[in-house]
Amino acid sequence: MNRYLALIIAVLSGTELQAFESAPRLVVNLVVDQLRSDYLDYFSPLYSSDGLKKLMEEGRVYEAASYPFTPVDKASAIATIATGTTPYYHGIIGMRWLDRNTLRPTYCCDDMKHFASPHRMMTSTVGDEMKVSSHGSSIVWSIAEKREAAILSAGHAADGALWIDEKTGRWRGSTYYSPTLPVWVKSYANNDAHLVKNKQLTNDAVVDLAIQTVNTTAMGRDEVSDLLSVSLSATASIEDLTNWQTSMEPVYMQLDKCVGRLVSSISEAVGADHVMFVVTSTGYVDEPITDLSSYRIPTGTFYINRTANLLNMFLSAVYGQGHYVESCFRNEVYLNHKLIEQKNISLAEMLQRSQDFLVQNAGVAEVYTSERLLRGNNDILKRRNAFHPTLSGDIIIEVAPGWQLVNEDTQERLSTRASFVPFPIIIFGAGTRAERITLPVTVDRIAPTIARNIRIRAPNACTAEPLF
Repeated sequence: MNRYLALIIAVLSGTELQAFESAPRLVVNLVVDQLRSDYLDYFSPLYSSDGLKKLMEEGRVYEAASYPFTPVDKASAIATIATGTTPYYHGIIGMRWLDRNTLRPTYCCDDMKHFASPHRMMTSTVGDEMKVSSHGSSIVWSIAEKREAAILSAGHAADGALWIDEKTGRWRGSTYYSPTLPVWVKSYANNDAHLVKNKQLTNDAVVDLAIQTVNTTAMGRDEVSDLLSVSLSATASIEDLTNWQTSMEPVYMQLDKCVGRLVSSISEAVGADHVMFVVTSTGYVDEPITDLSSYRIPTGTFYINRTANLLNMFLSAVYGQGHYVESCFRNEVYLNHKLIEQKNISLAEMLQRSQDFLVQNAGVAEVYTSERLLRGNNDILKRRNAFHPTLSGDIIIEVAPGWQLVNEDTQERLSTRASFVPFPIIIFGAGTRAERITLPVTVDRIAPTIARNIRIRAPNACTAEPLF
């Protein structure tokens, strides 16, 4: 019998043979906020042999990663990594958006009952699918500095999500996952030795608790695959970015040490062959607002609240007096659907008239209406993927590069820069072979890749193909 089995295995191709290999016992999904390839490469001579250099040299590195939607922020990025789909389906269109019912900004994971929860995320995550496929046996935890990263990475069915309380510097969680924190978390959080007093040490604190979580909960110790989501940061304060080499060097050196400690500790605890690390970036960069006029670079200020008032005056002239524009938030304009219905006005016609009016304003590069985005033409697919029919504004104004968008009512000020941020996807461990892949790939393929490697279904709105 053994002889026949050996013959069968001998003739199997590498792909077929993979089906006989055991799935990783633990997946560590590591997202580094604002990690960029150019900085990663520039500071590589300073890295130790156990951290970022090890991942880059021994991992499967996809050099040209991107997001399948634009614009990207931390919340929408992390939700996409977890769900394998875009904001059009998972509903996390940004860190904040305008609630149409209250016309007030709402935070992506606010919850009146639990303080913070994933209830605004409309689809399942890879962690959720692990729980479903294992009938609840998989262990799923998420550790991050900020609650949005912890909650959105954890998903709906996780054992818990932990983040640092901004006021106290202590670790906390959400009653959404459990009425009370486990004893080991309470003990850890209440220990003054684990109090986070210095913002520069948050990556260290996150790694410390991530290692503690793996060891205390015995993640990766049996054949049922577990998931640990970890969020770190590769950012410096905006004020420190006058010279990027000087300001970012300590950031990447500290990140290298933290990644090295995380990889070494978990690999030692679980076994290098049994843990798969998936590393990527949130894919955007916060940049300081600079006065470009002093360099004679085309620039200007676009006042969104003034423009919204002008639009309302224009629509009143066309359709009769009325409060047609309900509000504006960031670069989005929200129309009064109830009034439009009462007056029996065609919404499609009003949107087209609004687009024609707005595109003539100085500083406007493009105008996207909900009607136009819902048609989903390929030329604006990335914009459509960032849009959600019930959450986003009716009109989205793209301000010209170099211009600033200002809302005088809220004092919000945004700069516009249509620049590409290079970043990788790195998969390391669990027998993954070292390889450099230059073909462009999108981040929504991470979740189905994890699902395929641990032999479960991809999240329920994920249509992207696995990376391998």
